[in-house]
Amino acid sequence: MSAISVQPTTVGRRIEPPLSLAATTEPRWIRYTLMLIAFGFLTLFLFVPLVAVFTEAFKKGWQVYLESVTDPDALSAIRLTLIAAGISVPLNLVFGVAAAWTIAKFEFRGKSVLLTLIDLPFSVSPVISGLIYVLLFGAQGWFGEWLRDHDIKILFAVPGIVLATIFVTFPFVARELIPLMQSQGSEEEEAALVLGASGWQTFWHVTLPNIKWGLLYGVILCNARAMGEFGAVSVVSGHIRGETNTMPLQVEILYNEYNFAAAFAVASLLTLLALLTLALKALVEWRTNESQTPLDQVH
Repeated sequence: MSAISVQPTTVGRRIEPPLSLAATTEPRWIRYTLMLIAFGFLTLFLFVPLVAVFTEAFKKGWQVYLESVTDPDALSAIRLTLIAAGISVPLNLVFGVAAAWTIAKFEFRGKSVLLTLIDLPFSVSPVISGLIYVLLFGAQGWFGEWLRDHDIKILFAVPGIVLATIFVTFPFVARELIPLMQSQGSEEEEAALVLGASGWQTFWHVTLPNIKWGLLYGVILCNARAMGEFGAVSVVSGHIRGETNTMPLQVEILYNEYNFAAAFAVASLLTLLALLTLALKALVEWRTNESQTPLDQVH
């Protein structure tokens, strides 16, 4: 007579939820409390300042606002800000792609050192980076005498502002692309090379399409930092009104002169640029999620 195995039944027994589900199931009051804290923090430190900036900017009416943003010094500050961003962002784009490709696709000595150097602007105060350029290109600096003899101006001129902007913004594109390219691996590039594609063809038709949204995301962040940079630019600019003042420096000068309406008018332009950056950032994140395959989303 064969033995009959009896399987344990779960009838009448309480089925416990999975551990991961139980660990993330919180009482409703805790969730609402955390949401209230988050929204309260955002309201106090984000929404209220935004409302205050635009309220003060338009406090004296549209006429004063337009006069403030079309003032020759304000237009010069806007133009210089766009020039600094227009030069630094494309250069950092090229550097970021090259550095990310080198780190993600190759193994070599000094790789960790290169990663550390890329992160340097995140750990060094922008004021310190500006002082470094003063020590290099100032009248008493290492290259000061040579620059003076050849009538080349770096400090207190556009080149110094561009150099300072490049320094504080060069990690953004690289740091956005490095983890993305590392996660993608190099199988597709290797397959393209095996099929006879050249290095440039592999880059334009394989690598670049795979990183396009991450690249755009890094460029947006880089541009936002370039337009809003204050510390490093303040050190190397010399605060020459109408010549070396960017928009953040122009806001500081106007505020120190108690010209609050003009200061907040220029600040509102920077705020609009920040809001536009956030909108583009959200759009890129949405397109990035949309472009993922279902398998990517599962992993």
